[in-house]
Amino acid sequence: MSELSELKKSILADGIIDSDEVAQLREVLFADGVIDKEEAEFLFELNDAVSGKKNDAGWGTLFVEAITNFLLEDESSPGEIDDTEAEWLLSKIQGDGQIDGIELALLKNLKAKAKVFPQSLAVLIK
Repeated sequence: MSELSELKKSILADGIIDSDEVAQLREVLFADGVIDKEEAEFLFELNDAVSGKKNDAGWGTLFVEAITNFLLEDESSPGEIDDTEAEWLLSKIQGDGQIDGIELALLKNLKAKAKVFPQSLAVLIK
């Protein structure tokens, strides 16, 4: 966790995520080819901290790609969002009291790619 904590502190020092930081995040997060729960939660923490700021466009792309990877490429329910994943995602998206543009893009991407997309998430897409 210390590597992610240090990375978070470094990235959030100026309050935005720039293109160099997107590249650094991509390298660290995809080093082993998969996104685990700790990394997914780290991404939501970053997104909550920089939501609404002038971040590099690559941040949204990375966030959507990584969280989609975490939810749809798992061993327990590949290609689907099961009830446990839906509860987790709802808590993360609603945790800061708002659904920002990047989180909405994530939901739309998941709906397009998942074989099973729970109604509890579908109602969040307007």
